[in-house]
Amino acid sequence: MQTRPQGTMRRCKGWLWAALLGAGLCLLPVGATLAQRTEGDRAQAQGAYQAEVVVRNQTDGEREKAFARALAQVLGNVTGDDGAAQRPGVREELAKAQDYVDGYDYRQDEGVSATGAPSFQTKLVVRFRQQEVDDLVAMLGLPSWPQPRPKPVLWLAIDDGSGPRLVGLGQVNAARSVLDAAKSRGYALGLPAGTAAEQAAVGAIWRGDTAAIAALSKRYSPPMQLIGKLQRSAEGWRADWTFVDGGKVLSSWQTSSMDARRAMAGGADGAADALFRRYAKAGTAGPAGVYRVRVLGIDGADDYLRLVGYLDDISIVKRITPAAATPDALDLDLELASGIAGFSRYVSRGGALSPVSAGDSDGDAGVATFRLVGR
Repeated sequence: MQTRPQGTMRRCKGWLWAALLGAGLCLLPVGATLAQRTEGDRAQAQGAYQAEVVVRNQTDGEREKAFARALAQVLGNVTGDDGAAQRPGVREELAKAQDYVDGYDYRQDEGVSATGAPSFQTKLVVRFRQQEVDDLVAMLGLPSWPQPRPKPVLWLAIDDGSGPRLVGLGQVNAARSVLDAAKSRGYALGLPAGTAAEQAAVGAIWRGDTAAIAALSKRYSPPMQLIGKLQRSAEGWRADWTFVDGGKVLSSWQTSSMDARRAMAGGADGAADALFRRYAKAGTAGPAGVYRVRVLGIDGADDYLRLVGYLDDISIVKRITPAAATPDALDLDLELASGIAGFSRYVSRGGALSPVSAGDSDGDAGVATFRLVGR
């Protein structure tokens, strides 16, 4: 078994905060870099509708792929659903992510590798149009975790071999990875003040006494606690987490990594998932299925081909089946990934179809009617 030189062990031991607060060099695995910003005004993602992603270069092709990854992040932020990108219809819209972009900038982060050599990483910072993203969420019927979102208190104890200690406001940088991870999931975590009584509660954290921590947390609002203990393990670092809401345990999980900061960041993801499961609201686009629609204003083959081409480009339309035709209208059965309400929202944004109100059409009850426009 390979052992570290005693000098290195002494530098890394003696409370993990020293490493985390001082840049965490002892926690970096071989080949990893410690990012730092260069001087000057730097582009940075701000708010739920902006994201930043790593790119290999600044070519058009690389930027388009990065737009898709950035939009996936934004959809996760806005809805609170980390799996939003895998829901029906989303993949097709990600391929058109450029249509939702309001602007973008590049940023180059300078770092130092574990060997001391300089390293550089280019990030693309993307700003999306809020209304169009909201329309997309509504069209696809994505469930959403409403705003404003709660700010749970993070009760985190860390033992790097010198005994467990509480991370309070005075050691905020020690918890930076989990605080930043929470922001990337669209919510925020707070830290306890770190009073003597709170420092003494480390034992309760370590033995998993959630009731004691909930009682101690009554001075804070809301009554939600993310309780975690981070310690060394054979694989590097292990963190045990419990999320409590109103005195009830919603979820317990474990994260591990060779990098303490990665193990720590997993607490924010687990808490976000627990909150999403409890508080997310179902989408309003309606259930997936086959819906009969009636289209007015088709005067020939050219109109029909234009209509089919338009429908083929709508991500939630999975199949188009002609059902009936008269001199005045064409009936179609559309297989939709979400409901007819989502489809109507999409076409209302402008394009080849315009919704026709029930009072202005002679359509059957329950058949949504549209008019072909924009010749």
